[in-house]
Amino acid sequence: MTQLIEIHPENPQSRLISQVVAMIRNGSLVVYPTDSGYALGCHIGDKRVLDKIRRIRDLDKKHNFTLVCRDLSELAVYARVDNLAFRLIKNNTPGPYTFVLKATQEVPNRLKHPKKKTIGIRVPDNAIAQAMLEDLGEPMMSTSLKLPQQEDNEVLEPHEILDLLDGRVDAVIDGGYCGHEETSVIDLTSGYPEIIRYAAGDPSLFE
Repeated sequence: MTQLIEIHPENPQSRLISQVVAMIRNGSLVVYPTDSGYALGCHIGDKRVLDKIRRIRDLDKKHNFTLVCRDLSELAVYARVDNLAFRLIKNNTPGPYTFVLKATQEVPNRLKHPKKKTIGIRVPDNAIAQAMLEDLGEPMMSTSLKLPQQEDNEVLEPHEILDLLDGRVDAVIDGGYCGHEETSVIDLTSGYPEIIRYAAGDPSLFE
């Protein structure tokens, strides 16, 4: 049975944040709010939960997963980043952007693109997500919540998400409305920014 946990969107209750983080550490899959809609999140090293996410979203092995970070302090641990890439990321985070970078050996192979060996890096501008990451003390494996049956631009409310995923995820955090557009995706693996997906934020900043 999936729990619905209501957390204040601007002043997250520390008790509830700690409850959610404890679930993640123990192998739970949670739906949580970001600055570009709701997302699925779990512990970075949990293969069982990763497989569950693939089934929920009907993802193939080429899907680029994302590490959601509180800030850039651990960026070099998980991604290879040159000075240009670092400046671009620093100047545009937190925000609704996912940056594709070459992954380091610290990233489990199952999270990397099988051929390109890349990983997405994201720093969300959302108080609940930030509080979760601070309590967790490390990045969280994440992917946007876009269900196979979901129409383009269809916004799912937390109670609708609960109805659709009851029993398939361990918790749905109700953090209110938090946007509906996916992140813009910027590939920084070639020494210059390449926009892979035009979406939330201002992708023209990288042109």
